[in-house]
Amino acid sequence: MAIKPRILVTSAAGNTGLPTALQLREKGYPVRALVRSDDHRAKRLKDAGAEIFIGDQYSFADLRHAMEGVQRAYHCAPAAPNVLHFGSVFAVAAQEAKLEHVVMLGQWLADAQHPSVGTREVWLNEHVLNLLPDTTLTVNNVGWFAENYFWALESVAQLGILPMPLGDGTIRKNAPPSNEDIAAVNVAALIDPAAHAGKTYRPTGPELLSPNEIAAIMGKVLTRKVKYQNVSEALMLKALTVAGFGEMMPTQLCYYADEYRRGAFAVNAPTNAVRDLTGRDPEDFETIARRIVAMRPEAQRIAANKLKAIRNFARILTTSKVEPAAIERRRNHVLLKSPTFVGDSQAWRESHDPSAGYNSLQPHSKASSHPLVSDLVA
Repeated sequence: MAIKPRILVTSAAGNTGLPTALQLREKGYPVRALVRSDDHRAKRLKDAGAEIFIGDQYSFADLRHAMEGVQRAYHCAPAAPNVLHFGSVFAVAAQEAKLEHVVMLGQWLADAQHPSVGTREVWLNEHVLNLLPDTTLTVNNVGWFAENYFWALESVAQLGILPMPLGDGTIRKNAPPSNEDIAAVNVAALIDPAAHAGKTYRPTGPELLSPNEIAAIMGKVLTRKVKYQNVSEALMLKALTVAGFGEMMPTQLCYYADEYRRGAFAVNAPTNAVRDLTGRDPEDFETIARRIVAMRPEAQRIAANKLKAIRNFARILTTSKVEPAAIERRRNHVLLKSPTFVGDSQAWRESHDPSAGYNSLQPHSKASSHPLVSDLVA
């Protein structure tokens, strides 16, 4: 009987790392889970039979040690600054360990000229990993996660408002994938490199949804009326500050919200990636919402939670304005003189066209004649 390869999962306590590790264990693969701390998520991984490695993903010494005896790996950069540093450390350690295959969490927007430094660093990471002589690569190019809408779950559940800067509430601009479906694509590529090496996949949900439709589904799950409210990016940034996000995330989310309004996440969506790689249909947004709502305490409609939501809303209104440009200058972000959003990038449009070989999976039939991003700009 063939021995199954050991697989390293980085960011193993994160949104895609955790389900990737758990799904690999369900299939009987030995998993080494790289986590930052021995918390409840690490316990869940350990209970599932994963080997826990507590370390610093930015440390070459730790990555080198984590890759000992490993044949394959999931490369998932932390949602934090210095994405390129992590990617470089990972690449050097992977080359030394002679990993046979890596699955990387990429980004649908990735482009060399994008205004987001984080997005450009993801693009660079992908190209660096492609240079490794002994390692094949599969890229999981995810767009706007379903999880992102639930950053506002407290306001949705307690106040009946989905406040996000996503533009016109009636336009269908995203087919949101679940963390579990993203992980399922990772797992399919990790367990069968021969079938997936050199390919790029873009998992999505089963249909394009508008912000109004997202709000309505949340309301159905929560059994209350929920209204989508298109808010300014300034208000979103203040809300993220109150929620405890660090400085890096707000600066990048401004670019991603802008891309959302421009329609970048609707281009060539939805796809068949989940169905073709896993043999089942992707989860719809209601299924995702029911699972998340059941897990999150702020979704409970009790007096204490509503009072907390009101207090947090008051804090948002009184919080000082966040200046992303000032943050980028202070943090010495590499800023381009002439950055380009993807709708204005001919190179991006051509390289992300499935008919031109973007990946082996054609878009879902619903989207076969979907307009390009420039046609969706409000």
